[in-house]
Amino acid sequence: MKIVVIGTGNVGSVLARRFTENGHEVTTANSTTDPALLAAAAEAAEVTVLAAPFGAVAQLDPQVKAALSGKVVVDATNPLAADFMSLTVGHTTSGGEQNAATLPGARVVKAFNTAMATTMETGMVGDRPLLLPVAGDDEPARKTVLELAAELGFDAVDAGPLSNARYTEPAVELLIQLAFGQGLGPGIGFTLARA
Repeated sequence: MKIVVIGTGNVGSVLARRFTENGHEVTTANSTTDPALLAAAAEAAEVTVLAAPFGAVAQLDPQVKAALSGKVVVDATNPLAADFMSLTVGHTTSGGEQNAATLPGARVVKAFNTAMATTMETGMVGDRPLLLPVAGDDEPARKTVLELAAELGFDAVDAGPLSNARYTEPAVELLIQLAFGQGLGPGIGFTLARA
């Protein structure tokens, strides 16, 4: 599968490497990459992952936004405050929903936003796979992302509509609080117990 990862920080770098290791053809770029080049890459890709800062998505060039129309777009962003210790939106909307509104026609799926970059290396904490909720309004797009997440070792779970990003985004803020505010470190994550 052809995948574009927009964002070359901790999350984008790990996802790009892991997708490549799983046999996908991956192109990486920053949100500030030449818009014509980024639009061409997005047009040619089957999946685009947004791993840039949340605020960068709204600032994408109009030709890049147009190239994403009709495409599967994985929103791995979180609407974090500048100090990472709170969210800038929540409860009545989500960063995922706001990004979808910014990208008309894109098949936005919220995923990969609930794991720390450190644990994305394997999709596991110890011997347990990390829970990875996948939320989106387009069922075939959601299925594509569920399959990609499972390939990377995550316990990928269909989390329903994109509006459920209102609950996954605060979950990652709890992880950040525990990892850095409470000193547990970045090697933590959520798992889902089943009876």
